[in-house]
Amino acid sequence: MTVAADSATSLVQSVDWLAIAPPTLTAVVALVVLVADLFVPERHKQLLGGLAIAGLAAALVILLPLWNDDRSTFCLSGGSGASGASGACSYTADHFTLVIQLLVLGGALLTALLSLTETKKLPAGEFWFLLLASAAGAALLPASRDLATLVVALEVASLPAFALVGLRRGDRLSSEAALKFFLSSVTATAVMLLGVSFVYATTGTLHLTEIAARLDDVPGQLHTLARAGVALTLVGFAFKTAAAPFHFWVPDTYVGAPLPIAAYLSVVGKAVGFTGLILVTVVAFPSYADVWGPVLAFLAALTMTVGNVAALRQSATRAWSAVRLLAWSSVAQAGYLLVPIASSAYADGDRIGSTVAYALMYAVVNLGAFAVVALVARTEPENRIADYRGLYARRPAAAVALAFFLLCLAGLPPGIIGLFAKVTVFSAAVDAGLGWLAVFMAVNVVIALYYYLRWTALLFRAPEGDEAPAGAPAAADGVPAALPTPVPLTVAIALTAVLGVALSGAPQLVLRFADISLF
Repeated sequence: MTVAADSATSLVQSVDWLAIAPPTLTAVVALVVLVADLFVPERHKQLLGGLAIAGLAAALVILLPLWNDDRSTFCLSGGSGASGASGACSYTADHFTLVIQLLVLGGALLTALLSLTETKKLPAGEFWFLLLASAAGAALLPASRDLATLVVALEVASLPAFALVGLRRGDRLSSEAALKFFLSSVTATAVMLLGVSFVYATTGTLHLTEIAARLDDVPGQLHTLARAGVALTLVGFAFKTAAAPFHFWVPDTYVGAPLPIAAYLSVVGKAVGFTGLILVTVVAFPSYADVWGPVLAFLAALTMTVGNVAALRQSATRAWSAVRLLAWSSVAQAGYLLVPIASSAYADGDRIGSTVAYALMYAVVNLGAFAVVALVARTEPENRIADYRGLYARRPAAAVALAFFLLCLAGLPPGIIGLFAKVTVFSAAVDAGLGWLAVFMAVNVVIALYYYLRWTALLFRAPEGDEAPAGAPAAADGVPAALPTPVPLTVAIALTAVLGVALSGAPQLVLRFADISLF
């Protein structure tokens, strides 16, 4: 009886509430917003946005006491709690987890700032609930250390995003984008789940560290099944990262979605995919690096090439061409982000710090670019690249900020942080012996210079004509006057610009901050 009682007692988990606080708080605030929406009068719906921003800010603050203390919980045996676990755990709050949580929660917070004016045209309660629910899933994913939790977190982050894309009721583009996004994502998830089932069949476990140990000793008759499981699992995450040829949903989804949600998908959605990909390759499947290494290297080269060539072909006069260019740019950037992960298969030690550093840089400048695009969309609803001609004459600060963001994405001074990030990724490929991939990257960086510089130059050209855009007040000096900039948009643009300038001044801080090893 005593032995049975002791055995039963050992199954009782003590939950480390501080470790799980960031995603938990975000989810709780989402539920509070959903309930509050039932009681808040229509004229005070903006209070829901303030509550959502406060919740995301509080979740970011909670990261501080976790920073220098690796914690694990929901463990199979012993050691759960603040000091970490000696057994396999389902949730781990280590440095990697906290950096990614900072990225996704910070990205969600900036998205919320961009959305404060957008929600006047959308059902506010549903919007803020879906955004917070997706952010909670995105914050849970980097802490997941078993495949079941990983898949659940991925779907919690993705399912609300489908609804957010299609939230503009009666808008054909929005509905079409949501349907494409949903159908392609569900297909990718089904393939990924099939791969997970194959991995479980060959190893008998879902915990990532135990999978890594057991894949080293798979019986000969199960080798093919294990390889198929690894390959199929990668397909699901390749879709989430918008890696070619699984990128086809990106342009239409970005155009059909509300602009803040397009920004959210380009940063937080991409971070979710890359985080999952890092965890399954570097942590769970290191012994099958001969399978995923060449595949990811090929996908990296294909993705950056497809994205840059498609961005190069965007017509400046086509409706929504500015959003489409940013969409294809994000596909190309996904190719660069794949390079260090692929390099981890060929070199001793993992290279994921380069991917994380690049993702941090990309998040700041891409959200800033989308913030300026959202500002221009207030007077130019079709958001063509041609609409940005002469932006400096109308909005000097916004034009300078957008020029800086585009130069960062191109990797040109004064956007030193962009150049530094690209050099870091390039070095990871060279050090791993992937010279051919480094050449592909160098060629693609040169291709990208054309469309980034073309857009940048357009900002400072003389405006065409003296007529103000529809809805904009006329100015006495002949230059179209700009509508007042909403405070939340001003804060978002200023915050991203300040961060970009600060990081360009000390780019080495990003690499030190993202100095991560999962071994």
